Amino acid sequence: MEAVIAVFALLFVLFLALGAYATVKAVGAAKRSVDRTITTARRTVEDHTLRAKSFAHLGPAGEIAQLRLKLRTSMRATQDALQAGAAEDASLKESLGLFQRLSAHGHELDDELKRLESEPDRTTLAERLPTLRERTERITASADALRWAARDRAHRFADEELDALSAQIDVEAGALRHWTTPEPAPTQSWPEAPATDSADGRQTRPGTPGSQAAEQPARPAITPPGPRPTYPWQKKPRPESTT
Repeated sequence: MEAVIAVFALLFVLFLALGAYATVKAVGAAKRSVDRTITTARRTVEDHTLRAKSFAHLGPAGEIAQLRLKLRTSMRATQDALQAGAAEDASLKESLGLFQRLSAHGHELDDELKRLESEPDRTTLAERLPTLRERTERITASADALRWAARDRAHRFADEELDALSAQIDVEAGALRHWTTPEPAPTQSWPEAPATDSADGRQTRPGTPGSQAAEQPARPAITPPGPRPTYPWQKKPRPESTT
């Protein structure tokens, strides 16, 4: 009895542990989903704010907002393209490593541009703009190069697969249209021996009267016709008179 109680107690503890584990996993997944939603919403708000600043502010402040918007858009598009391609092409993992190193420079530049948005000294800001513009161009050019190379690689593989598929379809279509049957080959026959006249032993050629007579089967001799059948409704014939 004590063993049965111990088994039930152990099962109860196991069920509690599994339930707690499942709850923790569900809470973690929900938290990650909420974090992703908040991050996406924050990025969207920041992008709209930068776009509004680039149109509303003139001078260095507006250009700083344009540089931040250009940098963030290029880096995010490249990251999405490389991550999507790496799931199907293992060769892009090295490109992802290079992008991570490039992202460190991008985050550093974005933080610097964000601090300069509230810089009151417009003269100093205007002096630093050429350097900031050059750094932004270098980072976005590298990101764009990685993104377009990954897309070209994916398109190349897709084109090769489509070419192979089209060739297979052409072969199958040709096989489906091949419905004609080959003509039978002519049969070879041995030449016939020349016919011999049974009466005098002379040979007769095909097509002569003698050969035609020999080829025709012999007709049966003429026999007198048998009695005609009589039927019950017919009258008997009268005998002929001799007078």
